[in-house]
Amino acid sequence: MSKGPILIDLEDAPAAPGPSEAPPVPDPVEPPALEGRAMQTIATLAARRPSRLARLFWGLLLAILGAVISVAAWDFVTGLMSRAPVLGYAVTALIAVFLLVFLIIALRELAAFSRLARIDTLHRSAEAALAGNDLTAARGVTQSLTRLYARREDTRWGRERLAEYGPEQFDAAGLLGLAEAELLTPLDEAATREIEAAARQVATVTAIVPLAMADVVAALTANLRMIRRIAEIYGGRSGTLGSWRLARAVMTHLVATGAVAVGDDLIGSVAGGSVLSKLSRRFGEGIVNGALTARVGVAAMEVCRPLPFSRVKRPSVTGLVKRALTGLFGQG
Repeated sequence: MSKGPILIDLEDAPAAPGPSEAPPVPDPVEPPALEGRAMQTIATLAARRPSRLARLFWGLLLAILGAVISVAAWDFVTGLMSRAPVLGYAVTALIAVFLLVFLIIALRELAAFSRLARIDTLHRSAEAALAGNDLTAARGVTQSLTRLYARREDTRWGRERLAEYGPEQFDAAGLLGLAEAELLTPLDEAATREIEAAARQVATVTAIVPLAMADVVAALTANLRMIRRIAEIYGGRSGTLGSWRLARAVMTHLVATGAVAVGDDLIGSVAGGSVLSKLSRRFGEGIVNGALTARVGVAAMEVCRPLPFSRVKRPSVTGLVKRALTGLFGQG
């Protein structure tokens, strides 16, 4: 056996791959973009307009059910009165009380629609006066606005200031700007507090509660309550049907203008890239849902406000969300 070195011929062996032949490094997989699923779902459902066939179906169904219930109640009461007159009269009295309560509720809903229509009329009249620089129309708007808030203590000082300095205004923009600054400023502050509270609630539930659809239910409840409170603040207190009508009008406006879409500017301005990179995806969804709730709140202010934003600056969504979520998810 030889104890010397062993030589191996490598001429026929394949050459080792060099750095230039190495496969490329795969790009890191980007996580799905935050989209605010709960608010996107609510906006889509609220803005969807039912077809004529669906409206006809539900209208016929309600009419048939009403007829069946009425006939059944009549037969029940008349049969009961023939068997036991005392019980028959008692049930008749209960049905009469029920119908009275139903009538009161219906009247309240009609009154709510009337208040909303009054606010809408004021808003459109103010826009027309500003567009045409019509001082006479502007004075009519301010008089109607003063009557609208005549019994509210939180506008007393503003009404006094408007009565004092209003005659000194000689153009529609100046008069309506004075009315906006003096009468609506405390109402705007109350409305922004409602928006911040709703954004905080939606963001917290989305970030903390892991249950499926819990964020959608929480966002729907918080947004409906917020829209109703904003309407009450500006004097257009709405009933149940009025709240749904307001919510649908606001969501339809947002969907039509694309304001429910989440963009980089919204995420960056609200939380900052460095903050979102430190948070989990669920916390990021909470921030986005809170920001979209603030957008809904600002749109509700524009819908429910008796005067358009002119002299007073419209609230910033970024500022609202930053104040609402300060300290909630930590600082970046």
